[in-house]
Amino acid sequence: MFKVVLVAVFLALAVEAKPRRPILDGRIVGGEDVTIDQFPYQISLQYYRSHICGGSIISTNRILTAAHCTDESPAPYLSIRYGTSIQNEGGHEVDLLEVKQHHQYDAYYNDFDVSVLILKSNIVESETARIVKLVPRLTLEGGRSAVVTGWGDLQSGGSSPSQLQAVEVQEIDRKQCSIAYEAEGRPITDRMICFEDAGKDACQGDSGGPLVSDDVQVGVVSWGWGCADYRYPGVYANVEKLRGFIDENL
Repeated sequence: MFKVVLVAVFLALAVEAKPRRPILDGRIVGGEDVTIDQFPYQISLQYYRSHICGGSIISTNRILTAAHCTDESPAPYLSIRYGTSIQNEGGHEVDLLEVKQHHQYDAYYNDFDVSVLILKSNIVESETARIVKLVPRLTLEGGRSAVVTGWGDLQSGGSSPSQLQAVEVQEIDRKQCSIAYEAEGRPITDRMICFEDAGKDACQGDSGGPLVSDDVQVGVVSWGWGCADYRYPGVYANVEKLRGFIDENL
């Protein structure tokens, strides 16, 4: 079963004739309750003031999220909520000025799956709102552990929590990840990295959220087959390979 992004609930009611594409995990599976002061870079991307995706604070007026979270969603429909551990409550809301979606984003394969959001007003930094550092260019892949956070579903097809969740996952070798998906005709490109752990994953609603290793963001929750399915690692947009686009829009 594909991981289904909650954005689809708002943006697509019709069923397409072509095969459905795998769109990211939107939830945290196998994680635990955490508070925003532990992960102060986490934000909620909202569609008409309701949570649809995650994101991260990368400057006082820039947010990093997934392109599949913003695709066909004009900036006036979107806002962010930051500085809160609870979905759709507390913290501060800021409207968007502009969405900078990667011009090479492939909606079928979820390649180049990043967008930079420009805010109408600046985020006020505090213990619950901090900028996350981005992984440097030319960083070597392999063997990393990382933490993914979000308000996504707690199991495939399940309900989403009100409390922010976090889970630790381990990097999977690119070749191993490619083998897992090749039978499904889904290429793992250089713009993707794969992480998993037994019974742990991101899922519906976590899309666009940050994957952080050693205090730097290495990935953006992107796509996968199912949620915490041992056969298919979670796939994340590779921030290191997408730094050119991100830096141009900072």
